[in-house]
Amino acid sequence: MTILIILGVVLAVFVLWLWATYNGLVKANVRVDEAWSDITVQLKRRTDLIPNLVNTVKGYAKHEEGVFKEVTEARSAIMNAKGVKETAQAENMFEGALKSLFAVAENYPDLKADQNFRHLQEELVDTENKIQASRRFYNGSARDLNIKVKVFPTNIFAKQLGFNEREFFEVEDRNAIENPVNVDFGTKS
Repeated sequence: MTILIILGVVLAVFVLWLWATYNGLVKANVRVDEAWSDITVQLKRRTDLIPNLVNTVKGYAKHEEGVFKEVTEARSAIMNAKGVKETAQAENMFEGALKSLFAVAENYPDLKADQNFRHLQEELVDTENKIQASRRFYNGSARDLNIKVKVFPTNIFAKQLGFNEREFFEVEDRNAIENPVNVDFGTKS
């Protein structure tokens, strides 16, 4: 009888542990999904701002078609990206395109003074800050989930319960974001 009670207690503890582990994994998984959603919301906000910014710059810099095409292609890449890795690659392309666009803007003092352009630029800076914060939240949530999935003894059950590690949102080409794009449209003598 005592052995049955001990086995019952051990089984109850095991079931409680499994239940708590499962719930912890579910919470961590939901946090990662929420964090990813935050990133996509901010990326959408930014892609919605870009056409207005491009149109404002176009009014001043009609002969800079290559830059506008690059920004448009980068915007499309972000909107069509699926998953963390594709989105990160599209982000890299977009960062370079934006640098080119702002380099063009530097050549037009009237544009820099334009209130609409300045407002759009401020909105974009605000959005970029929100994207960075969302990336940090996502990567922190992914880290927490990945730890739960990897540590013993949770790792024994995590994959069987359908929980897998998540990719981090990383910049692949650090040079692309650390060094400004060199734009040379040729100076007229």
